[in-house]
Amino acid sequence: MKLEKLIENVKKRLSEKRFYHSYCVMERAVEIAKKMGYDEQIAAKVGIAHDIAKEIPNEEKLKYVEENNIKIDEIERENPGLLHAKIGQDIAIKELGFTKEMAQAIRAHTTGIENMSMLDKILFIADRTSKERGFSDIEYLNQLLNDNIDKAVLYIIDKKIILQIEKKASMHPDSIIARNWLIKNGNI
Repeated sequence: MKLEKLIENVKKRLSEKRFYHSYCVMERAVEIAKKMGYDEQIAAKVGIAHDIAKEIPNEEKLKYVEENNIKIDEIERENPGLLHAKIGQDIAIKELGFTKEMAQAIRAHTTGIENMSMLDKILFIADRTSKERGFSDIEYLNQLLNDNIDKAVLYIIDKKIILQIEKKASMHPDSIIARNWLIKNGNI
């Protein structure tokens, strides 16, 4: 699907605020892809589509995963908001014509995963550092990114884990697995 048509498709599915976020993530993904020597068109497509399932009501998310035989764990069942990544992956393949690698980046953008590809990392960072986010540590994160993409991904995962600890909330195992993988295999 051409990028222009994909943007229209995503815009129809999301609120104005969520679409703006997705558009900003698309722009940031292209910026990071350029820096990393990655295909900017592919980065743009996963950026715009990454939250395509975000605003599906939780009950419908649970129904969708059941009807489409998407395996979920107990943490995802308790927190269906996390399911937008797996559902987005499924929609990306079935409806948008994405490759498995592109769809995997959508799957990985929330928690991270073991053995993250360059595209996974680009989207993961773009989602956290898009211009509308306004996090106070953006300059530091950009310095990490300029130094090493794995360091930037690890920093974001660590921040997410700390936030979950502070909220006394459950943590998805994929984040821990992704963190351990980066420490063992990444360029840290």
